[in-house]
Amino acid sequence: MFATNMDSARDVSGAQSTVLIPMRFVWPYGGRSVFLSGSFARWTELVPMTPVEGCPTVFQAIYSVTPGIHQYKFFVDGEWRHDEHQPYANGEYGLVNTMVLATDPNFFQPNVAPEITPGSHMEEDTEAFRRLVQITDGAADVVPRMSEADLQGSRHRISVFLSTHTTYELLPESGKVVALDVDLPVKQAFHILHEQGIPMAPLWDFSRGQFVGVLSALDFILILRELGNHGSNLTEEELETHTIAAWKEGKAYLNGQIDGHGRALPRRLVHAGPYDNLKDVALKFLQNDVATVPIIHSSSEDGSFPQLLHLASLSGILKCICRYFRHCSSSLPILQAPIRALPVGTWVPEIGEPNRRPLAMLRPSASLSAALNLLVQAQVSSIPVVDDNDSLLDIYCRSDITALAKDRAYAHINLNEMTIQQALQLGQDSYSPFEQRSQRCQMCLRSDSLHKVMERLANPGVRRLVIVEAGSKRVEGIVSLSDVFKFLLG
Repeated sequence: MFATNMDSARDVSGAQSTVLIPMRFVWPYGGRSVFLSGSFARWTELVPMTPVEGCPTVFQAIYSVTPGIHQYKFFVDGEWRHDEHQPYANGEYGLVNTMVLATDPNFFQPNVAPEITPGSHMEEDTEAFRRLVQITDGAADVVPRMSEADLQGSRHRISVFLSTHTTYELLPESGKVVALDVDLPVKQAFHILHEQGIPMAPLWDFSRGQFVGVLSALDFILILRELGNHGSNLTEEELETHTIAAWKEGKAYLNGQIDGHGRALPRRLVHAGPYDNLKDVALKFLQNDVATVPIIHSSSEDGSFPQLLHLASLSGILKCICRYFRHCSSSLPILQAPIRALPVGTWVPEIGEPNRRPLAMLRPSASLSAALNLLVQAQVSSIPVVDDNDSLLDIYCRSDITALAKDRAYAHINLNEMTIQQALQLGQDSYSPFEQRSQRCQMCLRSDSLHKVMERLANPGVRRLVIVEAGSKRVEGIVSLSDVFKFLLG
């Protein structure tokens, strides 16, 4: 049923033509009329560039390009120009600026083409200008500078709070937790997650009397991709004949997690007790890259007869922080700073920023296969879905895969033929429009304070905020729960 290695899980050939990385092009040398053109538009389009408010000699344009090698030039006051302060080469259209975007969205390596010749005029400190001025919602704003003492002082106060409070404070007064038996067929587990409206569930091994793992939406993405590699359509029989335990063992083999005797090594369950402090639990999330940590309690010393109390999330921990500091947030300088001034989240890279991780986006017409490939290969939990102007339309998340359980859609589709728009439509009936917009597609501005961002992320069901430009909703970045905690915990 499954491939013998994980190469197929890393194959993004089906996604390369639809992965778009928005780039900010800047012409800082003035002019009355400035346009951008390049190989990414087949040299047939003149993209108008607009002056930055407050900096009339600086023109900018955002254009989404696919990974690869690109050339571009500027059309300034009726004359073709190139930027001597950026890499350039002698091409078919004369001297042109060049850039390289790697096909791996996790890796951005500009200025590596062998034919690139560095510019000879470097008198202007353009990097210092970028550090001082940030383009925020169409205006040039001076980024507030925070002292190291303020930064470390704020982090220390938050760290002390987390260290002196326990996961017991996360437990709700009432509620339910769904757990799955490892001997359940994958198909049945798939339907349960969809019917219960949950993206994951802890796994119970009756023979061992223990909770042994978590079944998540990512498992189903990997399963559907593996099945798709073996035929044009997915068969219900294949999902019916494989249990959760069989899949977990097969997944361990695929990932090379085997012992010296060739036996699969299951991934250790990351869990916590009700009296563990919140800082330790938050670090478990970050160090193990998990979306939930089961809170398990056993009254016996040997850990037998465990009780599953709750599924902890970073959202719940963040809610505790916001509640505690709600009336004294002004005493923590980092909470008042705009997110653009902080190293938080993934942002649209600007030309000349070599260390910025690109932000990949997809069009509604992109295939579901491309979306799943990108989710796995880039190790992200969501992808913004945008129109031709890079304005936010929706977002495709890992958990959206469970919508394919509706009417057994997974047995009748072709991953390469179904579009993201069609896949999202399958889940429309499962959520009210309010739930879908408020939980799935939460937005913020780059000028919003960290405290405001944290308040929104603390809402149940919200795992990330898409950073958009005011008015146009053009995507500028994305900030997740894990991004915030990585920053807060240093």
